[in-house]
Amino acid sequence: MRKLVLLFALAIGTMATQAQTPTASTKIGFADVDYIFSQMPEAKQIETELNSTQTQLKNQIDGKVQEFQKKLADYQANLNTMLDAVRQNTERELTQLQENLQKLQQDAQATIDKKRNQLMEPVYKKVGKGIEDVAKENGYSFILNQQIGGLDVILYGDEKNDVSDLVLKKLGVTPKPATPAQGNQPKQ
Repeated sequence: MRKLVLLFALAIGTMATQAQTPTASTKIGFADVDYIFSQMPEAKQIETELNSTQTQLKNQIDGKVQEFQKKLADYQANLNTMLDAVRQNTERELTQLQENLQKLQQDAQATIDKKRNQLMEPVYKKVGKGIEDVAKENGYSFILNQQIGGLDVILYGDEKNDVSDLVLKKLGVTPKPATPAQGNQPKQ
């Protein structure tokens, strides 16, 4: 995401510089990178791998949650009959278990993020190369991303400047119409 924002900022800066040169002829296109990713065969495989990792981590966390809940229930059931030293020791143990559980959840999220980045890096490079090749082959000075972080960057763009399907074809992927649930419209 940071790369895309940086790329966008550089593109805007370069456009501003070129806008000051009256003889510069600038052809600008845009691509819907999310649409491109959704059409690539790697997208399904990445989603499957991430779901598998998430399920494994969730199962580990669920086991720790059940252990904590069992010990908490035992503590609450026996609270009135516990010696002070046992009660204090149990409370420390419960606090430690809760802290460990929170750390496990944070570590799980970090693991998922790392796995996602690891799986997506080759796809980002492949799509970036495809966009670069399409831009060069079709005489575009700039190709902008249609959205960054869910926000529209291109508020209006003539469909003839949308190179998303050209990029997919360059990558050897036949564009398929997106389902309405995906929110993407088929490219022309």
